[in-house]
Amino acid sequence: MEHLNAVLSGIPMTLLVTAASFAIGATAAIPLTLLMMSPWRPGRLLARVFTDIIRGLPPVVWLFIIYFGVSIGGFQFDAVSAAIMGLGVVSAAYLAEIYRSGVLSLHEGQWEAAAAMGVGRLDTVARVVAPQAIRVAVPAATGYAISLLKDSAVASTIGVTGIAYMATQDARSNAGGLPVYLFAAALYVLLAVPVAVAARLAGNAMQRKVSR
Repeated sequence: MEHLNAVLSGIPMTLLVTAASFAIGATAAIPLTLLMMSPWRPGRLLARVFTDIIRGLPPVVWLFIIYFGVSIGGFQFDAVSAAIMGLGVVSAAYLAEIYRSGVLSLHEGQWEAAAAMGVGRLDTVARVVAPQAIRVAVPAATGYAISLLKDSAVASTIGVTGIAYMATQDARSNAGGLPVYLFAAALYVLLAVPVAVAARLAGNAMQRKVSR
């Protein structure tokens, strides 16, 4: 119980980092997706280079860069803010690709029909394309949330007191590494199961809508 209580105390911080970084990524991915699909070639190239660089480096590297390397005047990110910003940037790159895949899954006739009716490009995206693309992207985005939950463990490297950090601290102080890490692994699984079930249900619902 001593090991379990120590690891349980890290759940709120793990959920905070996961939820906040996912929210940042989900929001920032929208303009990034629009830029990736823009008719403006320099914009597309810039967005592509950005996403490739972000996804090409391990998340822990971005956490180190933000936590140890970013200083604006006298301001410096604390551990929690650096973790949220770092994982948020990574989430934006991955979710932008998920959004783009959702848009590309739509038939080109959607764009052509809207243009034939005199609907502008922005209105077409907002009222025609986006609602349908979201239905396709939701299962993949939900699945990514599971990966983000697991990736939040790397925040322990900069001192964020999540599950992984609390497990490490308890293992060091009580010299009982295996039990405490087994508890931590079980907690990650228990937290991920509801998200996995939600992703499966969302995928089934989307499949039924598409098949109609």
